[in-house]
Amino acid sequence: MELKLQDDLKYTDQLLQLTKDFSSRFLSAINQLAADKQVHINCRVSIPDRGMGGAAALEAFRQQYGNSITAAAGPRYWGFVTGGVTPAALMGDWLTSAMDLNSSDKSSAAYYIETETIGLLKELFGLPEAFLGCFVSGATMSNFTGLAVARQWLGLQLGVDIAADGMAALSGIKVLSATPHSSIGKAMSMLGMGRNSMVRMPVLPGRECVDIPALKAYLEAHKGQPFIYVANAGTVNTVDFDDLRALVELREEYGFWLHVDAAFGGFAACSDQWKHLLHGWEQADSITIDAHKWLNVPYDAAMIFCRHPELQSVVFQNAGAAYLGDPAAQFNFINHIPENSRRQRALPAWFSLMAYGKDGYRWLVENNISLAKQLGSLLETDPNFVVLSPVRLCVVCFTLEVSPEVEAEAVSEYLEAVNASGVVCMTATVYNGRSAIRAALVNWRTTGKDVLLAYDTMKVLAGKVVNKYTYA
Repeated sequence: MELKLQDDLKYTDQLLQLTKDFSSRFLSAINQLAADKQVHINCRVSIPDRGMGGAAALEAFRQQYGNSITAAAGPRYWGFVTGGVTPAALMGDWLTSAMDLNSSDKSSAAYYIETETIGLLKELFGLPEAFLGCFVSGATMSNFTGLAVARQWLGLQLGVDIAADGMAALSGIKVLSATPHSSIGKAMSMLGMGRNSMVRMPVLPGRECVDIPALKAYLEAHKGQPFIYVANAGTVNTVDFDDLRALVELREEYGFWLHVDAAFGGFAACSDQWKHLLHGWEQADSITIDAHKWLNVPYDAAMIFCRHPELQSVVFQNAGAAYLGDPAAQFNFINHIPENSRRQRALPAWFSLMAYGKDGYRWLVENNISLAKQLGSLLETDPNFVVLSPVRLCVVCFTLEVSPEVEAEAVSEYLEAVNASGVVCMTATVYNGRSAIRAALVNWRTTGKDVLLAYDTMKVLAGKVVNKYTYA
C-alpha cells in the first residue's frame, strides 16, 4: 500500500477528530461569518508528486480556502432558497460519507433506508401511498424526471413510444404553465422538447398564479390535444400557489398531465395553518419537492413523487444490463430515475425526520413564515422600501422607493452593498417588470434577532442609495 495511504489508514481516528474539530469551529462561528462575500483566490495549487497525507491536506485547505468560507448555511443567508443543515441531518450525512453505500444496492441497508425515508416523507406531507417516491439530486432533476414521464405519457396519447422511438417520432408537444421556475425550461431543453414548447398562461392580476378561466378557455380551444401542465406550489418571487383543486377538476375534464412543482412550497403541508394551499396536490400525476431547501438537509437532495411508476420504468429502466437484474422482475430505484450511481441521500433526511418529527418541522415552517412577515412589516413602514407583494409564506419581495428610470441601477448598487456587508445575503429578481430583491427565509437557525440585525443594515444602506438617486 502507498505509504501516505498506509499512514492515513493507521491514523484514521485522529484524522476524523481533526475534521470534527475544524467543523466544530466553523459551526460555532457561523453566526459571525459573512453571509456572502466577494471571493478572490489568486493562487492555484498543483497536484503533488508525493502526497502530503490527510492532516497536511486539511491544513492546506485551511490556508487556501479558510478565509473564503461563508455562512451559506447560516441564519442570514436569504439568497437562494437554501435551508441550513440540522444537527441530526449532519449526523446522517457524515455516516453517509463514512459508509459510502449505493442507494440502489439491495444487498445493504441503503435501499431500505430510502424506502423507509420516502414513507416518512409521505406521512409528513400527507401524500397517499399511490405515489412512488425516489430521491434525486435536486429540484431541477426532480422536474426533469417528472417531465420525462409526462413526455412518455403524452406520446402514448398520440400513439408514439418516445422512450423507444425518440422525439423524432413526435412533434408539437406543448407544456403549459403560468410562472414556471427556470428549471422547467432547462428540463424541457434536456428532454428535447425545447424551451419554445412552453406556453405561458395568463396570471391573475397582481399575482403569479394561473388564471383558471383563461386556462380553461385555452384547453377548450385545443380540445382533444394532450398537454402537460406545470403547476406552481410556491413561486420563487412571492411563494404564490396555483389553485390545485381547480386544476385537478380541469385535468379530469380535459385529460392533461398535472405536474406540481412544490420545491419548497410543499412544506406548507407541515402546518395546519397553511396546508390548505396544497389541497388537490394528492391527485397530481407527479410532484417535485426539494430536500435541501425547507427540509434543511445538506446539498444535494430532492424527491420526485409519481403516480405512474410503470411509465417511469419505461423511461428510465436499465434494459439489457444483466448485472443490474431484470427491471421487470425486481423493483430497483435506478429503473425509475436518471441516475444509476446514487449517494445515500435519504439518510440525512431520515435522521432529521426521526430527530425532530412532525412537530419540529411544523415549528420550523411556521417560524420562518412568521419571521418573513416580520421582515415584510418592517420594510412596509420604512419610506425607502416598497414591498411588491404580500408576504405569503417565507419570501419577501421588495424594491427601493426610487423613480422607475433609475430603479434597476439603484437596486443593483444597493444589493451589492448589502451583500458586501456580510450581515445578510439576498438576490436580485424581476417582479411585474420591476427590478426587485427577494429574501428567502428557510433556515432553522434564523431568529427574530437575525431579522432585526439584517434590517438595521438594510435600512442604513437603503437610506444612502435612495438619497443618492433621489437628489442626483
